[in-house]
Amino acid sequence: MSAPILSAREVRLNLGGHEILHGISLDFEPHRIHAILGPNGCGKTTLIKALCGATKLSHGEVRLDGESISRLSASAMARKMAVVWQGGHITGDITVRRLVSYGRYAHLPWWQLRPPAHDQAVEQAMARTGVLPMAERRVETLSGGERQRVWLAAALAQEPQLLLLDEPTTYLDIAHQIDILELVRDLNQTMGLTVIAVLHDLTQAARYCDHCVVMGDGRVLRQGSPDQALSWSAVAQDFAVDSWVTHDPDGQRPVIQPRRRMRDTDPETWPSTMPAELHHKQR
Repeated sequence: MSAPILSAREVRLNLGGHEILHGISLDFEPHRIHAILGPNGCGKTTLIKALCGATKLSHGEVRLDGESISRLSASAMARKMAVVWQGGHITGDITVRRLVSYGRYAHLPWWQLRPPAHDQAVEQAMARTGVLPMAERRVETLSGGERQRVWLAAALAQEPQLLLLDEPTTYLDIAHQIDILELVRDLNQTMGLTVIAVLHDLTQAARYCDHCVVMGDGRVLRQGSPDQALSWSAVAQDFAVDSWVTHDPDGQRPVIQPRRRMRDTDPETWPSTMPAELHHKQR
């Protein structure tokens, strides 16, 4: 097992007098795609904010490459870690090239106010994400899928080792969701980029991710491979949903088809209510 590129130790976070994260400890191995999953309001985005230093911890520590992020400057953090937030918005006449170039600020000397007009890292980031042909277009004229690629390009222009994504497929149709997830997997495989992504679709998480962290009420309920974290019983217990769980014929990754809520079912009886045809696959 490789040393973690990012780790959290006993992380607690209070907002408005309420504890949102309750003593979370996690290790994220490098060069893998990690999914953060869980019901709405369970603390997934708050965890991303804690991991990247966007909000102050009440207790605990986050380490990036073994060093506490509390001791790293913003520019030092940005040279190693990039974050793409949900629903990124830009106004005015900002072009794609200009927005992507903002990702270079962490690499500029203090006296240089703007990135050069044609920075190689900016060009490469646009090429990798497929937005180079639209470099001179205004960002506000782009579709949701195109805009998400531009934000990814801006993150790549930072030349990070680690990419954090907060619900990168929200508001996108299914074709654009697949485009974004295929791009993320390609970046992971060709560049060795470590990715931590908040996702909602369990089958997409199982297909594209190597490691799944399932949260509930500000705690880590379970973690492991997609097979471990997204089995029938795990989905029933963590999401209160009865699902068909099978495996795709190509990659043998779990495919989860939700069937019904289980709010009126005693959790102790859930394993015995598994559809008979799934027993041999889940045990």
